[in-house]
Amino acid sequence: MGTKQAKLRRLPAISVILEDDRVKELAVSHPHMIIAEAASEVVQGIRETILREGNEGGTEQDLSAIVDKVISRVDEKSRPNLRKVINATGIVLHTNLGRSVLAEAAVQAINEIAGGYSNLELDLETGERGTRYSHVEELLCCLTGAEAGLVVNNNAAAVLLILNTLARGKEVVVSRGQMVEIGGSFRIPDVMAQSGAILVEVGSTNKTHLRDYERAVNDETALLLKVHTSNYKIVGFTAEVSGSDLAKLGQKKGLPVYEDLGSGTLIDFSKYGVSHEPTVRESVASGLDIVSCSGDKLFGGPQSGIIVGRREIIDKIKKNPLTRALRVDKFTLAAMEATLRMYSDEEKAVLEIPTINMITMPREELRARAKNLGARMRKRLGARVEIEITQGFSQVGGGALPEENIPTFIVSLNPKVMTVNALEERLRKMEPPVLARIQKDRLLFDPRTMLDGDADLVLSHLGKIMETG
Repeated sequence: MGTKQAKLRRLPAISVILEDDRVKELAVSHPHMIIAEAASEVVQGIRETILREGNEGGTEQDLSAIVDKVISRVDEKSRPNLRKVINATGIVLHTNLGRSVLAEAAVQAINEIAGGYSNLELDLETGERGTRYSHVEELLCCLTGAEAGLVVNNNAAAVLLILNTLARGKEVVVSRGQMVEIGGSFRIPDVMAQSGAILVEVGSTNKTHLRDYERAVNDETALLLKVHTSNYKIVGFTAEVSGSDLAKLGQKKGLPVYEDLGSGTLIDFSKYGVSHEPTVRESVASGLDIVSCSGDKLFGGPQSGIIVGRREIIDKIKKNPLTRALRVDKFTLAAMEATLRMYSDEEKAVLEIPTINMITMPREELRARAKNLGARMRKRLGARVEIEITQGFSQVGGGALPEENIPTFIVSLNPKVMTVNALEERLRKMEPPVLARIQKDRLLFDPRTMLDGDADLVLSHLGKIMETG
């Protein structure tokens, strides 16, 4: 085997590796810089192993084996950092996996706009400059019953923009039980502070009454705020003020009332066996002056923040300089317009908007999908795995419907040739990666979040992994 120094001397120079015929072939489709970096990283990795362990075998230092590693490393370095993954976790709005999957119509709309110029801020009727918000405003008003609306880049931006427009330097009254924290440790009080508004908490964590708001109103009050706790629930001895009662108080005091819905929706999910979540239309109908929500959660559209309400207030928001900083681009608008148009026919929306379809998918369809996937796994993998079809629960995720465990059917896989953790890791490192859940030493695949074609890729990956062991 030789000493460490002897092994180090046998390592080929980078120039020698780059002159190998197989490496030269890489240069046809890959930049020289990437190839050189990959060769350097492979050699450096072997060098560090030798210095650390001193037992590097001759195969590792063989030029052909090193070239194999370089080719593999070039392939890794050439892959996009942001890649498609297969979501078999059963979490519909998985924040780490990009939340909503766009409807095919929304994807086509983005492709159409991305490939050429558009009338983003051009009024084709007059030939003069227009506004980008006009492409979705009429649809938002029709679907929500609001007088006006616009879209910004996320709901946190919507909250910041509304508070800054209506209450900068003034007081905003909000229930202590609604001081929510959203993803990434962003909290309502922090967003409020950045907006320049002054927080006034009323009530207690579990109970807030209308009189609490009324007592807090003074000459410095600019806004009454209601925050829908979409990512958690307070149960038991509780009380909160309805939107309609708060709206009446606002009218009485001459103050605007704003509701941050968080994960807003246009669909009444209770019709499909899922817990009711306040719809944007319901909030507008209750008399609230301004309402905001996310566009990429229960809405099923692109990442965005939707703002609807009274025209007078929306016009003020549009004139705020922050609106330009928080505005959406043409791709978001294209996807949002296509998504909104689908909501004009709820039946179509439920079938064709992936997020809505996944959440409302019938149990019998899930059972059939799970049985089909399990049967195909048994046929492909044979005795190398144990397969069971079990009942389980999916989750909405993304901070929406936090207590909702949606019944589903799951393919439960127990590998016989490796540990379940090793199998999960191998699947996660395939192309495209597959994300599944480990539970009680079994790997679970929930068909609710698997898209058309995903099953074929999962089966192919599992076959390759089991064959190589």
